[in-house]
Amino acid sequence: MKEYNYIFGPIPSRRMGNSLGISSIEKRSCTYSCVYCQLGRTKNLMKEPKKFFKTEDILEEFKEYLKEDVDIDVVTVVGEGEPTLSDDLEELILGLKAITDKPVAVITNGSMLVYEKVRKALKAADIVLPSLDAGDEETFRKINRPNAKIDFNKITEALVQFSKEYNGELWMETMIVKGFNDKTEELYAIRKILDRIDYDRLYINTPVRPPAESYVEEPSKEKLDEVIRILRGTSIQMLSSGTFFSEITDDFEAIKSIISRHPMNKFEVESFLNSRKCRDKEEVLRKLKNHADIDVVSYKNYTTYRLK
Repeated sequence: MKEYNYIFGPIPSRRMGNSLGISSIEKRSCTYSCVYCQLGRTKNLMKEPKKFFKTEDILEEFKEYLKEDVDIDVVTVVGEGEPTLSDDLEELILGLKAITDKPVAVITNGSMLVYEKVRKALKAADIVLPSLDAGDEETFRKINRPNAKIDFNKITEALVQFSKEYNGELWMETMIVKGFNDKTEELYAIRKILDRIDYDRLYINTPVRPPAESYVEEPSKEKLDEVIRILRGTSIQMLSSGTFFSEITDDFEAIKSIISRHPMNKFEVESFLNSRKCRDKEEVLRKLKNHADIDVVSYKNYTTYRLK
């Protein structure tokens, strides 16, 4: 089966079901370098949108993919960094919607909402999922580690403005990291900003996959209960997931393709191999362990694989 350059998945999303990912930017290009990022530290820390790939190339590949009989629930512009850094975002979203009747979602850290062009582009999406991990500048710089030119107050004001203008589904997400943004007063500071935003859902996440920094930890269950109470959101960990899928017939190459975009833990790998009736799982696991381009990370008592 064909391997794609801009399309990956479907990936099981605890929020949206089987999500087909669209990558419209270069790997690890972002406005932040979050301590919890599952992709590792940002390589290209940016401050404004730029042109990356040709939209027509992405759309042509998407058309090719749709010829395959694959079950998807949503098309998600997510990239391997911050997708709103693509200067052609509106053209991409409108192009995708012209091709498929599936909802088009964009996962974003919200930092580029300060640009009118980005807000206009996102209004074309069916679902927008911005993140808000801090209630003040100091916490923001500590947990999200943004480009020095990024202004927290301007971002929050732009997010509030966008929420008043947007007619689609606005799903907020807050990542809670122990010792970074989980103090009671920090939670109330986040709540104060959320109260100004017209959102439809709030998802609360914790760093369950290997983060960029080894010192990152999940909050305790007691603390998470407090977070849910104060922020009045839904814990993503309580949501069910789908299953991974790949068009590639070779089991090892299929997994390698998936983890180039989205890390998988050992249980997800084994479940994936079982779904494909793999006859030699141990051989595939051995290849994953020994491959020069694959990081094998031990985190929370289980093994996770991601591309270096």
